[in-house]
Amino acid sequence: MTLVSQLSNPRSYAVIGTGALGGFYGAKLQKSGLDVHFLLRSDYDWVSQHGLQIESVWGDFQLPQVPAYNNPQKMPPCDVVIVAIKSTENHLLPQILPPVLKPDGVVLVLQNGLGIEPEIAEIVGNHRVLGGICVICSNKIKPGYIRHLDYGMMKLAEYNHNYQSGGITPRLQQIGEDFKKAGVPLDIAEDLLSIRWEKLVWNIPYNGLSVVLNARTDQMMSNPATRVLVEEIMGEVLEGAKGCDRFLEREIINQMLSHTETMTPYKTSMKIDYDQRRPLEIDAILGNPLKMATAGGVHLPRIQMLYQQLKFLDTQNCP
Repeated sequence: MTLVSQLSNPRSYAVIGTGALGGFYGAKLQKSGLDVHFLLRSDYDWVSQHGLQIESVWGDFQLPQVPAYNNPQKMPPCDVVIVAIKSTENHLLPQILPPVLKPDGVVLVLQNGLGIEPEIAEIVGNHRVLGGICVICSNKIKPGYIRHLDYGMMKLAEYNHNYQSGGITPRLQQIGEDFKKAGVPLDIAEDLLSIRWEKLVWNIPYNGLSVVLNARTDQMMSNPATRVLVEEIMGEVLEGAKGCDRFLEREIINQMLSHTETMTPYKTSMKIDYDQRRPLEIDAILGNPLKMATAGGVHLPRIQMLYQQLKFLDTQNCP
């Protein structure tokens, strides 16, 4: 029997990182009737007593009781482990993942950036890693309380060694169906590297510039000079993807600019981290893509400068 066919039905889920993203999607999965277990840190006492509250453009709801844990050793092994912590905390995963993952389970990486799946594959094996991107505006505004402002679509794909295309597998479709039944719009993709670069078209300019310029998305879009800069950085992301033999249509730039213009005014996750004096996900979102583009013979001067500026600000903010 293959690993693909061994995922139980219904599948059990573990959420590693019950914040704005992991808390929202995990809560949607539990609300749909699935067995979901949440690993928390600072919110553990509150959530273990009061559960999770979701304020959402898709409809508010509350889960008065959720299986909450502050120690991965106390969690039951699960079929699917969702990694939704900040990539700056990935050094903790070698201790977290083994006890919460069934012998035939898989890890679904929903973090921002690029180059994360290979690190996780070293812990659990290449054949047990999937990745996904989430196009969502959500914030955790207080313990156990998540506000979903806009969007929410996901794209999932298999991870193969060196980001070779993994195709569409039965297990990928099974997990995708779980999210769809939970009310989450979702697409299944054949190539993880392509969708990772696709998300970076938005993430690199808006996350990076939000910190450097001290601005929300609407402020960046309303200023003609900044809008041009965003578009130029997006163009460089497309060039970086080409260096990895992934060719994104230029129309994606117009689509993302248009969507951001109509988006609810949004403070990016990197800006929130900066304001709260937490380490920034600079390497995952900018550094790793720069390395991969450079290895492909592509120079990205604007992104390189943005990366260096963020490194300086991060050091000053979190000495």
